[in-house]
Amino acid sequence: MPTQIVAWREEGAVTAAAFLADVRRLVPLLPASTHILNDCHDRYRFLVTLCAIMVAGKINLLPSTRTPETIRQLQLFAPDACCLTDQTQCTIALPRMHFPDAVPGGDDAGRFEVPQLDPAQTVAYVFTSGSTGVPVAHRKTWGALVRNVQAEAQQLGLSAGSACTIVGTVPPQHMYGFESTVLMPLVNGFALDSSPWFYPADICAALQRVPAPRVLVTTPVHLRQLLAMPAPLPEVALLVSATAPLSPQLALQSEQAFDAPLLEIYGSTETGQIASRRPTQSQEWTLFPGVCMQRDANNPQDERMWISGGHVEAAMPMNDAIELTGDQRFLLHGRMADMINIAGKRSSLAYLNHHLNAIPGVEDGVFYMPPEKTSGEVTRLQAFVVAPTLEPADILAALRTRIDAAFMPRPLHKVAALPRNATGKLPQAALAELAQSLTHRSLPEAG
Repeated sequence: MPTQIVAWREEGAVTAAAFLADVRRLVPLLPASTHILNDCHDRYRFLVTLCAIMVAGKINLLPSTRTPETIRQLQLFAPDACCLTDQTQCTIALPRMHFPDAVPGGDDAGRFEVPQLDPAQTVAYVFTSGSTGVPVAHRKTWGALVRNVQAEAQQLGLSAGSACTIVGTVPPQHMYGFESTVLMPLVNGFALDSSPWFYPADICAALQRVPAPRVLVTTPVHLRQLLAMPAPLPEVALLVSATAPLSPQLALQSEQAFDAPLLEIYGSTETGQIASRRPTQSQEWTLFPGVCMQRDANNPQDERMWISGGHVEAAMPMNDAIELTGDQRFLLHGRMADMINIAGKRSSLAYLNHHLNAIPGVEDGVFYMPPEKTSGEVTRLQAFVVAPTLEPADILAALRTRIDAAFMPRPLHKVAALPRNATGKLPQAALAELAQSLTHRSLPEAG
């Protein structure tokens, strides 16, 4: 309907009619390039740009980072790539077009026509970075993306067309932010909040500004920041989290503070979102409708689970250690690359992180295994912990009751904060840099 609310901006509501007019007006202004990096940080501008690029038959480029090396690799993939941005200080080394401050109007003010896209149309390339840092492109068609976010809404218990507003703290260029804060509202008829909120006070202000029912799409790092707010938190109908596993403690505290259920999303850039769970009720994940998870019957040496069906157009392997527990249900045991073997005993960093973060008083924590050294020097498992009210000896004593002695950290570092990125993840390079900076600090070891 023309009067349906598509987005909330600081100046007020944007109707479907106004949104479609903005898309139509941007289409003829787009660069001639086929591949356009969508660098709009304002979520509504990102949406308008996304749709204008699709309507024009062009392709959105959504790299996971914007480092100079990533952009260089991006140009190798798409030599005609250019950038459409709403940032006045954009430094991306591509031909650039700024999102127009005022898109020229036309004589079609009364026109209301929803563009129809071919489900097989390639509308975006999303990128992951491999161990070498080289971006790996994954093609996304319109039909697969639509099926994915329709299944997401169903899994979250959100009825299509319901008058809810999605407030996100995740950048729209990130796969989780792209799906949950842009595509899910667009496809299912919800409204989205436009601004890229990162700070707790801004998130609360956004929630208070938009009408109920409100859905907060966020990350563990933002939940921790919100729980530290001194004032009561705004009312929400649902919390959604992804990008890093939630500790049971943080999940319970979040549900109590917001008086709302919290659901986690699991997936990958390659597959999109494939499962969800409510961590305060179960550690098991439930697959999205139609999605299948199984090992490769033709390759018994392959320990990976392969995902197919539903919105997944080609079978894709997962790099997580996964245990099937029943029909459409499974447990996650961390990344396969995170499996560690010490003194003949095997564990995962995810398992150790779970027990570290479950200690009362630990606000954030992570185990870190440095790369093997070529000098023959022993590589030791370490841990970094944010716990202002605890001493290192207290944390180590609590850990001894929870994990095998072989996996006690040597050493354990207390830090003011962990080097999480904008989506709450902890890049290995950042942990390595932190470990290097703390090498000479004398803190208790596990003994």
